[in-house]
Amino acid sequence: MPLAEGRYTGPLYRALNPIHARDPLSGRGAELHGGRFNARGIPALYTALDPATALREANQAGSLQPTILVSYAADLGPIFDTRALDGLRQRGVSARTLADPAWRMAMLDGRPVATQDFARALIAEGFAGLLIRSFAKGATEHSLNIVLWRWSGDGCALRVIDDEDRLGRM
Repeated sequence: MPLAEGRYTGPLYRALNPIHARDPLSGRGAELHGGRFNARGIPALYTALDPATALREANQAGSLQPTILVSYAADLGPIFDTRALDGLRQRGVSARTLADPAWRMAMLDGRPVATQDFARALIAEGFAGLLIRSFAKGATEHSLNIVLWRWSGDGCALRVIDDEDRLGRM
């Protein structure tokens, strides 16, 4: 189990479009476009607990595109664990709602997105992020993501592992 007392400490991964690789801590792309667990205007980092899941998440449509895999050292909390069904039930959310693929169409149509509303409620409760299984093609129940809304300050630290400053040379 990757969470201990609502905290995650360990490695995280993101597969980034090379255009955004110079600023792997910005959350700007998610802020501009919105995502399953963040409405437009809310910065977020969508990370994975393993590199393969990060690659699946970043390349969900079409063929594999050029991608830069970034590794982070994380010490984050509190993180809401969506595998704890009691916590979901207390908030009126089901596992089925979390997995609903219609979120994107609803967002594009300007309709409410239940997963974004759920994320807003967790942010208001003080959560830095949530642990969720990946819904990308080829993912298994063991393919896990952490979506972050806060990754610095207030008990959160996320550091890009780039000892040789490779990203700075791009």
